Amino acid sequence: MELALTINELTAYLAEIFPQMRGEFEFENLRFNALRVRMKVAEHHLRPGGTVSGPSMFALADVAVYAMVLARVGRQALAVTTNCSIDFMRKPAANSDLIADCRLLKCGKVLAVGDVLIFPDGDAKPVARASLTYSIPPAG
Repeated sequence: MELALTINELTAYLAEIFPQMRGEFEFENLRFNALRVRMKVAEHHLRPGGTVSGPSMFALADVAVYAMVLARVGRQALAVTTNCSIDFMRKPAANSDLIADCRLLKCGKVLAVGDVLIFPDGDAKPVARASLTYSIPPAG
């Protein structure tokens, strides 16, 4: 089975439909059921206490699953998150990028389900785990 979009096509498409996110995320590795995404942690991602904010980690998980769905189904800008559950397991340091390892568990005609583990760059212990469900609009 083949992907609908390559990593370069995916990057270009997301830059086109979400220009405000340009430079925030980098897609590092794309396979049929998996994607690795880097969030370049910057000052606007931080919260008091010297840690990356929960909304920033949610954004990373959400972008990872959205991008994985697009890689499978193609240019479907109107695919939307219908559910998310996220567990924040420990405090990530503010001085390193965050890496999301996304696995697409199901990609049907109407729904897609993905799992994401978020790690600080260079650390094997996850700081968050998320499960997301996406609704895929009908073709045409």
